[in-house]
Amino acid sequence: MTKADLGKSAEARIEYWRARIAEHERSGMSVGRFCQEQQVTEQSFYVWRKRLRQPEPIRFALVEHGAAPAATAAEPMLELVLKTGDRLRIGRGVDEAALRTVLAALRA
Repeated sequence: MTKADLGKSAEARIEYWRARIAEHERSGMSVGRFCQEQQVTEQSFYVWRKRLRQPEPIRFALVEHGAAPAATAAEPMLELVLKTGDRLRIGRGVDEAALRTVLAALRA
């Protein structure tokens, strides 16, 4: 990463390293050779690879306070607000296996 890259946002740095690590996996090169060609340190490569492999914690937010109205099967019983600002509404009749699949995909 160059000095100009250091001023970028955390999201930009994360995307930069995701791309570098994916590129390395496709390249078939050793980490040392790849880092030399990309002009990044092996230490930075390994630190970021480890960081990006760790699942991010899921954060929950209280959406409503007080008594909630009775919900039908189509109305959400739970709403997750993701770091991106997207909302995941989970209804009463959701299939547990499908929910686990969705949550696993969000962690990836």
